[in-house]
Amino acid sequence: MKALFVNGSPRKNWNTHKLLESAMKGASEAGAETELIHIYDSAFKGCISCFACKIKNSKTNGLCAFKDSLTPALEKALNSDIVVMGSPIYFSYPTAGMRAFLERFMFPVLSYNVKDMTGDGGRAFNKTIHTAMIYSMGMPTEEMIKESHYPEIFGENEKFLKLLFGYSETLCSYNTYQFSDYSRYDVAEFIEPMKAKYRDEQFPKDLQKAYELGKRLVEKAKGE
Repeated sequence: MKALFVNGSPRKNWNTHKLLESAMKGASEAGAETELIHIYDSAFKGCISCFACKIKNSKTNGLCAFKDSLTPALEKALNSDIVVMGSPIYFSYPTAGMRAFLERFMFPVLSYNVKDMTGDGGRAFNKTIHTAMIYSMGMPTEEMIKESHYPEIFGENEKFLKLLFGYSETLCSYNTYQFSDYSRYDVAEFIEPMKAKYRDEQFPKDLQKAYELGKRLVEKAKGE
């Protein structure tokens, strides 16, 4: 049982990374072989629309045909039973790096054949991979998140991951701490004592949810 964790944040040892590490701990304790990848450690492109994965009798087998530094991570993802991806939210969306990863992870698995779309729901990939997205964001309230249509945006990613790989979940961590010292930055919109209080009370709960997510995905994969 292999579980891959993909950090789509440019930062290490902050919110997204910590949430992924907690999920990884849960997966490991449930019996999975775990690995964490930081995709910002290398330079790569998103989908280049070459359509090599859609050529008749293509031998790509769900792997993006464009070869670059992201290819090893994509190979590991396709060979895993669980893939958990994490990203902070920038202007309502995952980071550019995570979007590029998702494009190249998902598009080669998408089938345009009607028979596949009626049978396997658009999948050109028989294996089930239990996927999840973990999002961290500085937005402070669920009301603002709903007003910004985040549930719909995140729901689209979950919908396609579920369509293409058979299973997906979403976990959100709100009002996260952005800096170690707020006094250094011109950010009057944020009140540090309030952020610190929320972080101290809520972030440990979010870490526990991530731990439970990692454990649950492994247990679900084992049961199928």
